Parts: sequence; structure tokens; C-alpha cells
Amino acid sequence: MANLKDLKNRIASVKSTRKITKAMQMVSAAKLRRAQEAAEAARPYAERMEDVMSNLTAANKGSPSAPKLLAGTGSDQVHLVVVATSERGLCGGFNTNIVKLARTEIEKLIAAGKTVKILTVGKKGREQLRREYGQYFVDHVDMSEVKKLGFEHAKGIAQNILARFEAGEFDVATLYYSAFKSVISQVPTAQQIVPVEAAEETSGASYDYEPSEEGILTDLLPRAISTQVFKALLENGASEQGARMSAMDNATRNAGEMIDKLTVTFNRSRQAAITNELIEIISGAEAL
Repeated sequence: MANLKDLKNRIASVKSTRKITKAMQMVSAAKLRRAQEAAEAARPYAERMEDVMSNLTAANKGSPSAPKLLAGTGSDQVHLVVVATSERGLCGGFNTNIVKLARTEIEKLIAAGKTVKILTVGKKGREQLRREYGQYFVDHVDMSEVKKLGFEHAKGIAQNILARFEAGEFDVATLYYSAFKSVISQVPTAQQIVPVEAAEETSGASYDYEPSEEGILTDLLPRAISTQVFKALLENGASEQGARMSAMDNATRNAGEMIDKLTVTFNRSRQAAITNELIEIISGAEAL
């Protein structure tokens, strides 16, 4: 049994940890509200963009004049896996779940004889994937200095991807991120962004485009990819804060339970020590 001093020090240490986890929980709760509002505000724009793209891509699917971003390279041999995670940990299984989904797909591609290239956004994904797939890495985007996420950050990532596509470095690009559902629910998601997938069914609405559908697609496709990357980063931001808030709440609860158990052990140990001292005093008195 640990002595009283050790128990007292451990109780003090756990109490300090509980203060930290409680503070982190409160900070995450404040950040979550802003991140959730940003993600929800971006969804209507992204969905409307997808609707417009569906009409355009469905009309031009298979056309010999269709842009390369829509038509693709005619092959699916080389795959670019874009894994978006957070820069910081202590957020439960948020990063691990995204990486797990990406790792499963990477293994399938390798088993099928495909060439895999990995681009990571966020330090945690790079740390987990680099151990097994370091030879497949082609780039990493550091977001540690970003205090407030903006469309320009997503545009920079999209331009990186598009430049590699234009250079013929890959045939298919898939983005991995976590879609925010609630504080306790974040869904790892895979979305193909290059080539842009044409919808099988459209809303049935008919539009006339000026100057031409092909001309608009050439300009709109890169913007649509940037929009999808931006949506993914915003969803990740809300998911990260929700996962961290939940993880820190659980850590705070566990710390409280540990403090209660240690306090009981401390009181029992102290009572045993007092009882032993009393027995020694009484025994000494009787001996006299």
C-alpha cells in the first residue's frame, strides 16, 4: 500500500489534471459553436454548387470537348489520397478514424496494383500514416499557423492538387475528412474530387448557359474543387472541437472518479496508521 505522502501527491496531481481537462472542455465548447456555425453556413453554398455542377456535368458527360477535370485521364492507375486531419491531438478518435478510413482504401489500392500517392493536411494524419506509408508521401500542408480558416487556405490546397493533375502526376484524387453530425457523432468521409463525378440523376431543371457549357465548366470546375476542400476543412474544424469537447468531458469525469477512489484509499490508510499508533501507545502503557 502506498504511503500517505504518495497518495496525497497523487490526489493533488489528478486534481490539477482535472482542472486542465475541464478548461479544455470549456474552450472547445466555445470554439465548437463558431466552428459549427461556419460549417453549417457553408453547406448551402456547397450543395448549390453541387446542383449546378450536376446539371453541367450530366450534360457534358462523355463529350469529346469536356474539360479534363470532368473527363479524367482515361485511366485510374495513379491515385492521390488527400488526408485532412487536425494539427493537435487530445480529441478522442477524430484523427484516428479518418486515418483508418484512408488506410483501408490505401491497402485496397495497393492490393489492386494501383500506384498510391499521399498528400496530408494536418500534422496528426502525417504522423500516423508516415510510419507505414512514408515512401508514398508527395507533400504535406502545414496548417499550424492558421488561426482562422478562410477560403484562401482551401484554394491553396486545391491549386496544389490541380497543378499536380495538370502535370500528369495522378489520375484520381480522393479527399478524406470527417463530416460533423453532432458533438458525439463525426463521420469519416471519402469524396472523390478529381475527376469531378457527374451525377447520374439531375433535378430535371433546364438551363441555358453563356458563353457555353464547356467554357463555364473550365472556369467552374476548379472553383468547385476549392469549394469542396473548403467544406471539408470546415467540417473537420467542427468535428475536431466536438470530439475534443467529448473527450475532455470524459477525461474530467474519469479524473473525478479517480480522485474519489484515491481519497477513500488515503482515508483508510490514514485511519490504519492512527490505529497502529494507538495500539503501540496502549501496548507501551500496559508494559509499564
